[in-house]
Amino acid sequence: YSWVATVYLVTSAIATPLYGKISDMFGRKKIFQTAIVIFLIGSILCGMAQSMNQLIIFRGIQGIGAGGLMTLVFAIIADIVPPRQRGKYQGYFGAVFATSSVVGPLLGGLFTDHLSWRWVFYINVPIGIIALSAIATRLHLPVQRSEHKVDYAGASLLAVSIASLLLATVWGGVDYPWDSWQIISLFTAALIGSLLFVWRESKAKEPIIPLRLFKNEIFSVTTILSMLIGIVMFGAIIFLPQYQQIVRGDSATKSGLMLLPLVVGIMSASLTSGRLVSKLGKYRLFPISGTLTVTLAFWLFSHITATTDRFVLGIWMFVLGFGVGQVMPILTLAVQNAVDRRDLGTATSSVVFFRTIGSSLGAAIFGTILSNRLVHHISETVPGAAGAQVAENLRSSTAGLAQLPPETLHTVLNAFARSFHDV
Repeated sequence: YSWVATVYLVTSAIATPLYGKISDMFGRKKIFQTAIVIFLIGSILCGMAQSMNQLIIFRGIQGIGAGGLMTLVFAIIADIVPPRQRGKYQGYFGAVFATSSVVGPLLGGLFTDHLSWRWVFYINVPIGIIALSAIATRLHLPVQRSEHKVDYAGASLLAVSIASLLLATVWGGVDYPWDSWQIISLFTAALIGSLLFVWRESKAKEPIIPLRLFKNEIFSVTTILSMLIGIVMFGAIIFLPQYQQIVRGDSATKSGLMLLPLVVGIMSASLTSGRLVSKLGKYRLFPISGTLTVTLAFWLFSHITATTDRFVLGIWMFVLGFGVGQVMPILTLAVQNAVDRRDLGTATSSVVFFRTIGSSLGAAIFGTILSNRLVHHISETVPGAAGAQVAENLRSSTAGLAQLPPETLHTVLNAFARSFHDV
């Protein structure tokens, strides 16, 4: 399950800095349109998938297009909006992006319950065609062509290091023990790949991520914060619906509806913070208060049980959304105001890249924690070989819950709740 989300995030993360660099070289409009076309092709293939492995591969293709969508939108804002007004527009786009990330599970649930899961992907096609036609007729950007080279060696090293790190976090403790040669080899490959990538970027004439950007304190802090916010946001978006469906027995549609307080929190904070930044000309306060609010929200979620009141859960979700909404749009704005115009696309894509890496790690790490803690809690409460067998079956699929005796089911659901609590 986690790989359907993780592979999309991996490929989009790898593609993100490439899009930023190429758009700085050749202009953004055509590159943006190309990203949309790749995304739509991936969506159609996902809808046509006939096996889980096919779906995972096609999600990877979709992610290559998504890497361009996520970064070029913000770079285009910087091209056409004066710096003082960017806060307001980043607030709009931040609200739309974050809200879409949460409304996705709701619409996905509706499609799955009433049409087919394939429409989760097919719905992108008409929306994408409208977007392409609107961009072709309404988006007028100056094209500044320049002769540069793309650092493909650096991109390859980046791909190896990211893929190795994520495979290690997804497989560790689930498919292979943490101290197995497979996991140790993957972590070693990730470390060596990262070191070689840094070395390559220091030597390349046209680096994908220029190391000189990290001499800028605002850029360095922003990229770290982007990774952290990616980890916590996607951890919530992926695993809160799972809690609703598995522990509370909700349908896909109802579990999506339960995320609406998160949407309201993100929207209200993004729009408010964006307008206040444009009005005041200052933005430092929002990432500070936002990260404090997110920390408070996860402290609240650490008290989750199998019977936590839904109204209380809704308040916790609103608090989380309000914290995320204060941080996400401001990070892009901060880095765009801190770098030279020639680095605008590269710097913007770097912020999105590190947030996407965080999202990938969040999905993988929290999935591993959930799986391992579930085995631990079931083994504690269901004695002997029966508990081990139940835990092993549930690792791959929760479909077997319906066949469990009522007493065992109650125990297992409590084990699930305690595992989500640990997450």
